[in-house]
Amino acid sequence: MRAVVQRVSRCHVYVGEEIVGEIRQGLLVLLGVAVGDELADAKLLADKSAGLRIFSDQAGKMNLSVRDINGGVLVISQFTLLGDARNGKRPSFTQAAPPDHANELYEFFCEQLRQTGIAVATGRFRADMQVHLINDGPVTILLDSRKLF
Repeated sequence: MRAVVQRVSRCHVYVGEEIVGEIRQGLLVLLGVAVGDELADAKLLADKSAGLRIFSDQAGKMNLSVRDINGGVLVISQFTLLGDARNGKRPSFTQAAPPDHANELYEFFCEQLRQTGIAVATGRFRADMQVHLINDGPVTILLDSRKLF
């Protein structure tokens, strides 16, 4: 499971003309589910995302988590994070999990964040979405559950 975690001052996601998810200060998490990923991968990445100390404390040091600042998390499912562009110019997405399994782990990831007390907003699974964000810093962290064990 892969995640791109961005510190944002605000962000929202549209499906068509409708805003389906929105947060103020917090994290935007783009989440890709791979073939072979399990609940343990989703739990591990949710715990890591919730605890990342990438928000500034009073001294200006990145020392606070999204929980510490009472921020929100907007989670967007993004199978293209599993794209493999090593051969040719057109990425292969064979490492992305099938939609039913990916959606199950995506929902589980969101629920794990909610259980920590974080307000979670989401996009719409398998929809064409437009994500608008103000990346704060910018701060962007890449996470891969297979590299965290």
